[in-house]
Parts: sequence; C-alpha cells; structure tokens
Amino acid sequence: MGHGRLGDRQAHSSALKAALFHNGGQTFQGIGIKRSHAHIISAANVFANAFISLLLAQGLPDTASMKIIVLGAGTIGICTAWHLLELGHDVTVVERQPDAAMETSFANGAQISVSYCEPWANKEAPLKALKWMLSKEAPLLFRPQNPFGAGLHQYAWGLKFLANCNDTAFERNVQQLVALGAYSHAALKDMVVTTGIEYNRLERGIAHYYCDQKSFDTAGEAAALMRKYGVNRQVISKEELLKIEPAFKQFAHQIVGGTITPSDESGDCRVFTQELAKRCIARGAEFLYEHSVDGLNVSLGAIKSVAVRALSTGPNGKNVPGSLRTLQADHIVVAAGSYTAPLLRTVGVDLPIYPGKGYSATFKILKPELAPFVSTIDDAKKIAISRLGDQLRVAGTIEVGGFDLTLDTPVAQARCNMLARRIEEVLPGVCDTRSEADGGQPNYWTGLRPATPTNIPYIGQSPVRGLWVNAGHGTLGWTHGAGSGKAIAQLIHGEKPEMNFRFYGA
Repeated sequence: MGHGRLGDRQAHSSALKAALFHNGGQTFQGIGIKRSHAHIISAANVFANAFISLLLAQGLPDTASMKIIVLGAGTIGICTAWHLLELGHDVTVVERQPDAAMETSFANGAQISVSYCEPWANKEAPLKALKWMLSKEAPLLFRPQNPFGAGLHQYAWGLKFLANCNDTAFERNVQQLVALGAYSHAALKDMVVTTGIEYNRLERGIAHYYCDQKSFDTAGEAAALMRKYGVNRQVISKEELLKIEPAFKQFAHQIVGGTITPSDESGDCRVFTQELAKRCIARGAEFLYEHSVDGLNVSLGAIKSVAVRALSTGPNGKNVPGSLRTLQADHIVVAAGSYTAPLLRTVGVDLPIYPGKGYSATFKILKPELAPFVSTIDDAKKIAISRLGDQLRVAGTIEVGGFDLTLDTPVAQARCNMLARRIEEVLPGVCDTRSEADGGQPNYWTGLRPATPTNIPYIGQSPVRGLWVNAGHGTLGWTHGAGSGKAIAQLIHGEKPEMNFRFYGA
C-alpha cells in the first residue's frame, strides 16, 4: 500500500492480514491454525475488509484505472495525457483551439536547454529591469498595469520576483530547474524511442556566444554552477566556438567567447506535440478540441466536475456552438499555461503565475550551407537561434504586461524588427528576413509564457482534492514538458518521481 494502490480490495485485504498476523512473512491462509482459533480468523477478515473500506472512504487514490481530465493541449498537457495513458488511465483532453500546440507551444525557441535555465530573478535583474523600461527592444520589459484592476496580480508577482533577486534564492532555484530539466530530458528521449516521432531534432548541443568581455567574464561562474548540479556546460574561446559552429564566422569580429553544452538539443515543439496528441487519440484518449472551460465544480473541498462549452460544431458537425457539457472525473489536471492562474482563482487557489509575452520569427533559409546546425543563444539580445529543417527560428524577449497577444503595436513591431535585424547582423544573407512590404514572407508570432517569480513551475495537487496543477514553466515549457507530464502522472498514480524536486502540495 506504499504506492497508494487500492484497486484490488481482495489482494490488499490478504496483504493486510499477512502483515498483522505473520509480520508480512507469508500470505494469510490459516494453515496449521487450530479450529479453536477460527474466531480470530473471522475477526481478521472483518477487520481487514473494514480497514480497506475506511482507506477508500478517506479519498486515497484507487489507481487501477481512473478517469482523468486534462485542461489544455499545449506540450505540458499532451505530455501529461500521454503518461497517464501509459499508466492505464482513461484520459480526456479539453482544448479551446482546433489542434494541440496552437498557443504557447506553437513557435517557441525550439531548444531543449537543461544548461541554460538561469532564473530571470537574480541580483542584477532589478536595476536592469528599470533601465530596460525605456527600451522597446529590451530583453525583459516590465509594462506596469493598473494596480486597482487586473494589474494587482502583476504587482503581487513582481514583489515575489524581487524577493528572489539574491544569490541564495538564485542557486536554490537553479538546482530545482536543473533537476527537472535532466529528468525531463531523459523522459523525452524515452518518448522519442517509444513513439518514433520526427520533429526536426538536432542533437548538436547548445552554444552561447558573448559579444562583450564583461559578460563573458561571468560565463565561467554560470558554467561552474551548472556543472555543480551535473550539467556539463563548458567555457570555450571564440576560436573553439567557430570550430563547433562555423556559420558564425561572418560575425566573428563581434564575438569574444562562448560556452557549449554538448548534451542539449533542439527540435520543433509544435510538431512533436501534435504528433504525440495523435498517438494519444490512437491509444483511446478523448479530445474535445474547440471547447472552452466554463467552470470548475467543487464540493466539500474536492473537485467534482468541469463544465465545458463548445465553440464550434466540431470536425463531425455534432456539437451545438455555445452548448454546455459537464464532465465528471476522478482527477482534473489544469495545464492551461498562463490561463491556469485565473481559472484556479475561481475555486480559491491563488498561484503567482503571470503571462510573459514572448516573440519569435521564422525565416526561410536561402543559403543552407551557411546556416547553423548548432542551436545557439545570443547573450547580448537574449535570443535563441535554432534551425528547423529549411527554416531558421529566432525567439526571445519577455514583456510582462498582461494577456495582450497583439503583434501590431509599436512595441510588438519594434521587437519583431529587432529579431530580423539581428539575424541579418549575425548571419548576413543566410535567410530571407525581408518584410512583407519588401516581398518577404516572415512568420512572426507571439505567445504568453506562464511565468512564476522563481521560474519553477507548479507540479502537484492543489488544496482542492483531486485538482492538480501542471503550469508555470515560463520559457522552459519545451525543455521541461516531457518530465513534468511524467512526474504529475506518477503523482496522480500514487508514485514518487525519482528526482530531487519540491512538488506543489507535497
């Protein structure tokens, strides 16, 4: 019973009697017991059955096969669904979009980056954030909202962020992020072997170049911290960097040095997630695409059901737009990214998850022989550069300013233009970075990264029994998705994931 599995009442009753009367040494069979002791056997039967009934009544999980609903079909939600199916559970996924990975997982930086997981909150962050507020292209742009409205949550988040801007908190948070990253990378590799999914994966490591000596001088300290927790991040010279990735030779005069982590990799998160969703459907999962969550129903401190609303007729034309359905389940997992926090607040659970607006651009590669294969981080601009087949993805910057997803504001346009301009500076002529007005076809995108003040996600059971959370992954959703899905599935199943991580509600 150490794993909380109570699906087989008879087997557990026998095990209980064995433990009580034979110290767990053998199954209770009554062999060799005198007839005069029959009343003891009968009492044992009654006691064991009553005790098992009591455990079940206390709400401990019967994990033989449970009905579980996952809210959200981003990479976190789909990985959660997959691992729940692996453990034999009945899974339903609810998603407002017509397919998986259509929001934050759609066009991210494409990096599986265990090595580059430093939290945004560090001792230099407050001063930098103040300075950057004057720049539309700043890596981290804090846009204050009305504190007497929805902006109240932004300010509460900001205070918690400031509380983590010190060396002690920074190292503590790094340890957690590295532990989850390593666990997740191993889980992803297992999933790729099991499923055979192809997603423009490149196992070439992740490089990181610096363009000023002062920043490069700090690289050794950051790399040492990663190595302390088991990640082999190496400081290398400019010459070594250019041997690893010759594509940056045209930009060599600006580079002073770099780092490399050979174990990291890159790939298309959207492609992987959508293919994994198809495999979940093939294994029997029900997907309610184009359904929004109307409300969580709680009674006596436990989740009972979720109300969902059809947004369209659906692929088979069977849904009535606007119609409501109530879905009951043993457990519900909220994996709704930045929208997790407002949904949970409706049932009294307040988590500091706030949206960070991120940007990306995807450009067609014109000169494949000159395009990089090694996914790379540009330290000066805090952007990731990754090759995805015949396209180059460049992504980065964070804008903390609410749930805005527009791309036509002056700030958004400035940030998109910065991405195109930087690629031309670093890889001149390699990609078609022209604007639409000039005849190009750039694919600009923005998504809301569900950020916590520590960068550590919430993975675990909320104070509402049966209501679980898998959200708050910030910029590391792709890196941490596979492991987060596996870990929460194990927790729901009554098992303990094998990693040193502070799970929510534990």
